[in-house]
Amino acid sequence: MSNRALLTPIVLIAIITLVSALKIAEAVFAPVACAFLIIALVWPFQNMLQRFVPKLLALALVLAVILFVFVSLTSIAAWGFGRIGRSVVADSARFQMLYAQFAGWLEGHGIIIAGAWAEHFNVGWGLRLLQGATARVNTTISFWIVVIVYVLLGLLDVDSIARNVRKALSVESANAVIAAAGQTAAKLRRYMLVRTAMSLATGTLVWALSATFGLHFAAEWGVIAFALNYIPFMGPFVATLLPSAYALAQFGSPISAVLIFSGLNIIQFIIGSYIEPRVAGYALAMSPFLVLFSVFFWSYLWGIFGAFIGVPITITVLTFLWQFSSTRWVAEICGGPESAPASLDDRLQS
Repeated sequence: MSNRALLTPIVLIAIITLVSALKIAEAVFAPVACAFLIIALVWPFQNMLQRFVPKLLALALVLAVILFVFVSLTSIAAWGFGRIGRSVVADSARFQMLYAQFAGWLEGHGIIIAGAWAEHFNVGWGLRLLQGATARVNTTISFWIVVIVYVLLGLLDVDSIARNVRKALSVESANAVIAAAGQTAAKLRRYMLVRTAMSLATGTLVWALSATFGLHFAAEWGVIAFALNYIPFMGPFVATLLPSAYALAQFGSPISAVLIFSGLNIIQFIIGSYIEPRVAGYALAMSPFLVLFSVFFWSYLWGIFGAFIGVPITITVLTFLWQFSSTRWVAEICGGPESAPASLDDRLQS
């Protein structure tokens, strides 16, 4: 049996083992992944501050900025979801009646499953959903406490880790790893900057469209669109579907709901499919299939957080694969960065 024939099942077993470990040990790996993303985003700020103030003081200032950004984003998202959620709960009887009418219309057209859904779509279901969301709050708080600890320790050890890599590996391999880490950090910063700018644009346009149509909670829908736009594909879909469903309940007119749904989809298409890819550049030069696969794969492993961080993880993997000629073909197949800097192997050969 050839070495290649033996290598294939070994690689498959290793991949299955790694995926299983990531799934089982979510509480361990997910905070680490999030901490690496935050470190990549804030390290230039930390490094700049260290030139003017002591290292520990710089670290304290960086952590204060991180907490401020996190609390601000969480507060506005909770405000938007909370106001709409309370409105839906307060007017649950009306929504129940509208849904029952819609379910009856579906049954009249031969879609029997609507009746089964109608039995479960009620006030009790909504309350159970809210209770489950409340229970997730404690888990989320614990998660972010662990993340902050990892970020604290990671920012303290960035320089020492680079020195240890140079000691442990050959000069070529160490330079490749450090170069890949630097390129990854730069791409992740560009990715998050572009994603934030596009989210702000999306939220603003969703607010304007909702206000134009007279949809209740226009500002809240804009905030929700801003927050959900950080999750590719899935987030914009939910941010489009929710206000459209609310419009159907508010106006009682399918035409109004379809118009709002169409307008929201036009906004998402122009920003997500036309403007964002051109602004992001090589940092997001991945095939749409790979982006979608990353979102669903990591959401399967780590839930909503996995859907958010799936694309940054894929960017990281592709950047490291691009650094070596032996693995660059994988990055090229997956839509590798055409304008990315040359790998270390290319620089050494030249």
